[in-house]
Amino acid sequence: MPSQITPSRSSRTYALHALCLATMLWCPDIAGADTEDAVASMFSFSGFGTLGVVHSSEDRADFSDNIFQANGAGYSRQWSPNVDSRVGAQVVATISPKLSGVLQIVSDQNFDGTYWPHVEWANVKYQFTPDLSVRLGRSVLPSFLFSDTRLVGYTYPWVRPPVELYSLNPVSTNDGIDVLYHLQIGDLVEKIQGNFGYSNTTLPDNRGTSRGRNSWGFIATSEYGPFTLLLSFQASHLSNTASDSLFDAFRQFGPQGVAIANQYDDDNKLIEIEDVGASYDSAHWLIVGEWSHANTHSFIGDQTAWYASSGYRLGKFMPFLTYAEVRAIGNSNPGLNLMGLPPGAAQAGAGLNAGLNSVLESIADQKTMSAGIRWDFAKNVDLKLQVDHTRLGAGSSGTLINVQPGFVPGGTVNLFSAAIDFVW
Repeated sequence: MPSQITPSRSSRTYALHALCLATMLWCPDIAGADTEDAVASMFSFSGFGTLGVVHSSEDRADFSDNIFQANGAGYSRQWSPNVDSRVGAQVVATISPKLSGVLQIVSDQNFDGTYWPHVEWANVKYQFTPDLSVRLGRSVLPSFLFSDTRLVGYTYPWVRPPVELYSLNPVSTNDGIDVLYHLQIGDLVEKIQGNFGYSNTTLPDNRGTSRGRNSWGFIATSEYGPFTLLLSFQASHLSNTASDSLFDAFRQFGPQGVAIANQYDDDNKLIEIEDVGASYDSAHWLIVGEWSHANTHSFIGDQTAWYASSGYRLGKFMPFLTYAEVRAIGNSNPGLNLMGLPPGAAQAGAGLNAGLNSVLESIADQKTMSAGIRWDFAKNVDLKLQVDHTRLGAGSSGTLINVQPGFVPGGTVNLFSAAIDFVW
């Protein structure tokens, strides 16, 4: 399944033709004028978008929503629309009472700085029983509370979900299979989901491709009135070509270099992410929090993140407060022992040690206090204003990207964000 497509109008037309053909195959008794009416009635269309702008006080690095964006607010431009702005369209086809399909196309900032549309969802679902369904194709990994709707800003109170936690798993899609089972006991609704597949993601600045293989996960969601509890586990074997040259150089230094390379190289390394999330969403109060741990067994890092947020609805307004934190575990290493090495080799080894520790120090470590307000000023449209004060961990650049010479790690960053979200 392609990760990029031709312009959205052509893609939608192609998808419609494919789904129409599937309908004819599954429903051969439909013919003539009835075919056109039946096909038209089985499709439903929807869309969403965000028009946002972000200002950052840090001019030596960019604030971005995830590491796969090419640029953001701060160094590239003081006021950036690229961080949060996007538009998406979705078509759902109900081919039969048991068979359906979905295609969602999204245009937001890509790794190369363009807004070329890409496929976020593209799968077919078969409903074996009212409680058991199976999907084949591309789906979003439900790793966190807001994973399914993370691109639909209208579905949550903030301008964006807290980056401290949601950046732990920037690879959001899975190409493969997932199974969903519903169980209802009185007012308690249980959803149990399992998935298996793979993913390919291109990195910015021609730094190669991140590939996830043999990816699998298990998610359990419990809903009881206004309460929701999520437990999830995702695992994948990651290979990332961006780090090959660094660790190949370490291996030239014999057994100690090989040991360092094997410890931090992310060639087919197992990534494990656990998450616990809970929310209380009543007529007036929204209280939500999540805790997550990610261990990549590589230079990408071992991190723990959490956040807590609360909002109160006052008519069409919802002011909110959020605290979020991500901590890096083991973000330094003494590197090669240079004692006894010839001067040239010692100098090269010192450069490798510095490069390794520069990479390890870039593992996100920061704390953020946020305050904001959401105003639902029109049907299916909201306006959000949000301020963030972030304190970076000692020696860390946090979640910032495009770090430039002269950047001082461990400082503070202030953000102002404004966004208009809409759905139709």
